[in-house]
Amino acid sequence: MTEHLPETNAPSTSTTPAEPTIATVTFLRPVTPSAPAVEGDGWEDWEEGDEDDVLDHPAPAGAAPVVVPPMPSEPPAVGPDERTVVLETARVILDKTPSAEPVVRPGKFAGTVDLDGFDDAPLIPAWMYSAEGWAAWAGVFYRARRRDFRRWVRRQPTQRGHVRQFGRGVRRSHEWVVGFEGVRVQSAAHTAHVLTREARLAARHARFTPRILGAKKELAMKAAEKATKAAEEAVLLHKKAKKDRNRARNLRAGVVYGPPLAAIGGGYAMGGGLGLAAGLLSTFAGGAFVGRTPYDEEADWTTEWRSLGDGDRMTAPMLDASFRAAKVIGSEESLGVMQMPMLDARGAWTAVLDLPPGVPAKKAIRATDELAAAFGVEEAQVSVAKRGRAGRIELYVSRELPFTADPVPGPLLALESPANFWGRISIGPDVRGIHQSISVVERSGLIGGEPGAGKSGSGNTILLAAALDPRVVLWLADGKGGGDLEPFEHLCERYEGDADPEAFNAMLDELLGVMKARYALLKKLGKRKVTEELANKYPELRQLLLWVDELMLYTTDEEFGKKITRKLRNLVSRGRAAGIITFCATQKPGSDVVDTSLRDLLSIRWALRCTTPEASDTILGKGAAASGYSAKTIQSEMRGAGLLWAEGTNPTMVRADYYDDDQVAELIARATEWRRTAGTLPNGPVSLVDQLRAQGDDDALLLAAVLDVFAAHADEDGPAEWLPGQLLVDELKTAGHPVTAEKLGALIVRTDEEKAKRPWGEKGSRLTGYPLARVEAAATGRFGLTA
Repeated sequence: MTEHLPETNAPSTSTTPAEPTIATVTFLRPVTPSAPAVEGDGWEDWEEGDEDDVLDHPAPAGAAPVVVPPMPSEPPAVGPDERTVVLETARVILDKTPSAEPVVRPGKFAGTVDLDGFDDAPLIPAWMYSAEGWAAWAGVFYRARRRDFRRWVRRQPTQRGHVRQFGRGVRRSHEWVVGFEGVRVQSAAHTAHVLTREARLAARHARFTPRILGAKKELAMKAAEKATKAAEEAVLLHKKAKKDRNRARNLRAGVVYGPPLAAIGGGYAMGGGLGLAAGLLSTFAGGAFVGRTPYDEEADWTTEWRSLGDGDRMTAPMLDASFRAAKVIGSEESLGVMQMPMLDARGAWTAVLDLPPGVPAKKAIRATDELAAAFGVEEAQVSVAKRGRAGRIELYVSRELPFTADPVPGPLLALESPANFWGRISIGPDVRGIHQSISVVERSGLIGGEPGAGKSGSGNTILLAAALDPRVVLWLADGKGGGDLEPFEHLCERYEGDADPEAFNAMLDELLGVMKARYALLKKLGKRKVTEELANKYPELRQLLLWVDELMLYTTDEEFGKKITRKLRNLVSRGRAAGIITFCATQKPGSDVVDTSLRDLLSIRWALRCTTPEASDTILGKGAAASGYSAKTIQSEMRGAGLLWAEGTNPTMVRADYYDDDQVAELIARATEWRRTAGTLPNGPVSLVDQLRAQGDDDALLLAAVLDVFAAHADEDGPAEWLPGQLLVDELKTAGHPVTAEKLGALIVRTDEEKAKRPWGEKGSRLTGYPLARVEAAATGRFGLTA
C-alpha cells in the first residue's frame, strides 16, 4: 500500500500568495496517522546535517521559489546497458505515482517531516517491489554468484584450492598420528643391538678363558653377567618403547580416522548413497579445514630440496640455487637468463645463461659433476658448453640417460651413389640429437677407450665412408689379429691381418716410398699439396687412408716398436700434404704405448669410455678432465658414445653411427661394385693354378693341369679331395699332355699311406690315387709359391 507523507493540521491564515508546490517522492513506509507533527519556529530550527533525515524542505520566506521540472511522460532513448534500463523504468513508475498534497509548515518552513515515523528501517523505493525491480535484484545476485564461482575456479590450482587443502589436511593428520615416538624406538633398538653384541662377545671371552687363570676367569664371568644384564634391560626398554609408540599411534589414529569413518559408514547406513555422499563431503570439508593454511618454507620438512631428478620444472630460482650449491656463483650472485628454460622435442631442458661478471664459462664446465648432483641427475645427463662469449653458457639437461636407446640406421645406408671422402664425414648424433660431421682432409686421428667401449663400431663410421668412395686407397693393419677388418681386405691395396710387427714395419717402409713418389710428382707439377682436382686428374695422388687397429701391439714390440713409432711420426707429420691420412685405434694411448711426439700430431681425438680421468687425458690431452671433459663420466650403458675433439675449442659428446654385421656386409658389397665399376678395385689374390702357369715350366704346367682336373671333379663342398692316378693320367693325355703314370709319380712324391688303395666308382673298386693336398704341397714346395 502506498502512503504519502503526513500533512500538518495548522490552518492557513496567510494572505500571501500561495507557495509553489514542492515535489515529493513516494516511499514505501508505514506512517502512524496520530503521530504529532514536528513543529519549529522557522529556518533556524534546521541544523546542518538534517539533510540526511529530512527529505524535503520548503524554501525560507523571501527566498526564490524552487521549481522542479515535471517528469517526462515518455522515457528517454537509452542504450543496451541494464543499469540505464532499470533507471528509466524507475522514473516511469515515479512519474505515474499520484502526486501528494503540498506540505504546509509553519514559520520559516511551510511544513516538516515526522522523523519518528521512520525508526531505523531502510528507505526502499516502491519500484523495487515491481517485476522490473525483482528482475534487477535477481540479475545483480546472479552476476555476483557467477563472479564468486569464477574466483573459486581460479583458486583451485593454487595452494589454497580445496583439493590441495584436503591433501595438506590428510598429510598433517597422518604426521600427527605417526608422531615422534619412532625416534625413541630407533634409539632403543640401536642401543639394544650394541649391548647385545657386547654381551655376546663378553660371554664368548668368558667361555674360552681357561679356568687355570683363576682371577681372570672370574672377572670374565662377572663382565659377561653384567653385559648380559645390560643387554636384557636394553631389549626390555626397546620393547616398551615399541609398545608405547603403538599405543600412542592407535589413540591418535582413532581420533583422526574415527570420525570420518563413522560419518561415512553412518551416512551410508542411514541414507544410502545420499548419506554416503554427505559423509564423504563432510570428511572432505574437515580435511580441507585442517589443511587450510599452506606450508611455508620452514614448516615443509619433506620438500626441503626439489630438483629436476624429482620431476620438477627448471626455473630461474632453481638454476640460481643449483649453481650456488655447485659453487659456480656466490651466495649473493644470480644468473642472467638469456633464454628461459624450456623443453625441447626430446624432453630435455635447455637454457642460455649469463654468468656473473668475472666468472668464466670454463668454471661452469669444470663443475659439471657438481651441477649434476644439484640437479639430481647423472653426470652424463648434464652438458655445459660455451655460447658466444666468455661468460655465456648453454645448459642442456636430458630427462633420461643419453645414448641408451637403440641406435637408428646410419646415413651411409641411404647412399645411392659413391661417397665423397673429400667432404664431411658423418660421425653421429650429440646429446641434443644434432648430427655431427667432421672433415679428415689433411688430418689424422686417434681413437681410444677401454675394451668394449665401441672402438670397432666407431671406427666403422670412418672406414665405411672411405670404402664407399672408390677414389680412396686403403692400407689396413689389424693389430688385434681378429676379424674386425677382414671384410675390408679385398678392398685394400695393402693389408696386414696377422698382427705381425715385422710385416707392419715392412708396410710402413713401402708407404714411405709411396709418400716420396707423391712429393716428387707434386714437385714436378709445381704444387704444394694434393687437392681434390689433382687427385681426380692424377690417380697416383688419390687419397690414401692408413688405418692401424690396436696400435699398442706394434709400438710395444721390443724389436720393431721404436722403428714403427719413428716411421708413423714421419708419415703423420709429412703425409698430410701428400694426401695420406692416418688413423690409429688403441685401448689406452699412454706414453708407453704411443710416444707423445706422435700422439700430439694426431689432431682428431675421440675418447670413448675410460676407467680413470688420467686415461681420458691420454687421449684428449693433459688437463681436459680438469676442464670438465672426462670420458670417465660416460656410463657403461652408453655404448659407442665418446668425447670427440675434432673441430672447435671444446670436445663434444657424440655417439657413433652404428652398423651391424649385415649392414656392414651390405655396404662393403656396394663399395665393391662401385670400385669395380670405377676400375679401382685392387687385384685379388692370384690362384695357385695361375701362379704355376706364370712360371712357364713344363712341370709347372703339368701340375696346373692336374689341379684343373681336381677342379673339374668338384662337388658342392669344393674340389675333389682325392682322385685315382689312372683317371688323372687319362684326362691329362686327353688334354694333350704327354704324361705317364711313372712320370706323374715322380713329379708328385707320395708317402706309403697316401699310396694306399681307396674305393672308387659305383662298383667300389679299390685303386691307388693322389690327394689334392699332396699335389698343392708339391707345387708350392718346388716353386716356392703360396696356395
